Amino acid sequence: MKQHVVQQQTRICIIQKVKYGIKRLFDLSFSLSVLICGAPFFFIIACLIRMSSKGPVFFASTRVGRNGELIRCFKFRTMVFNANERLREVLAENMSLKDEWRKYRKLRDDPRVTKIGKFLRQTSLDELPQFWNVFRGEMSVVGPRPVTREEIEKHYAAYADRILSVRPGITGRWQVSKRNEMTIEERAVYEATYAEDWTLYEDFLILFKTVYVILLRKGF
Repeated sequence: MKQHVVQQQTRICIIQKVKYGIKRLFDLSFSLSVLICGAPFFFIIACLIRMSSKGPVFFASTRVGRNGELIRCFKFRTMVFNANERLREVLAENMSLKDEWRKYRKLRDDPRVTKIGKFLRQTSLDELPQFWNVFRGEMSVVGPRPVTREEIEKHYAAYADRILSVRPGITGRWQVSKRNEMTIEERAVYEATYAEDWTLYEDFLILFKTVYVILLRKGF
């Protein structure tokens, strides 16, 4: 009986390794294709950002990756250069926006977003540099949304172990759902559920849904 249990556990472990291996192989090939084929678009977007507002082309932020490893996630800059200072001013001046930020950790109509930045967000083109993170093995194409240490401590604590058991993704279950209607606490439950029961089939389904969301210009 004991030997049967050990064999079953070994079989499950092998299946899990194969599943993660296929996911990583897909991430590597897909991200490399995007980085190579998308290079001309990267250059055009970079030029538009530099012409529209002062500041760097890319925005890098520290996020918590798999097993709690800190990673630097890259995006095209979509906000004004002094975005953090501007956020403090906006929240101090407008209580409704402050409540919205506290509840969702985002603003539907963020006044810090530049004109070109709004377009990049609506089309999700601002996410393209994160394929470099995927290529490096820090992120996955599909996975939980990358979060900060502060979000983990304040909102994700009860679900942190499950969420951080997989690599964060550029897109995911939450991004293609009713994301704007979820509080950050509800999002934590959603992300933890994905981390526990994800399948390769669902990952591909999420990718197809992501294309649909982008075509509707809902952005991420």
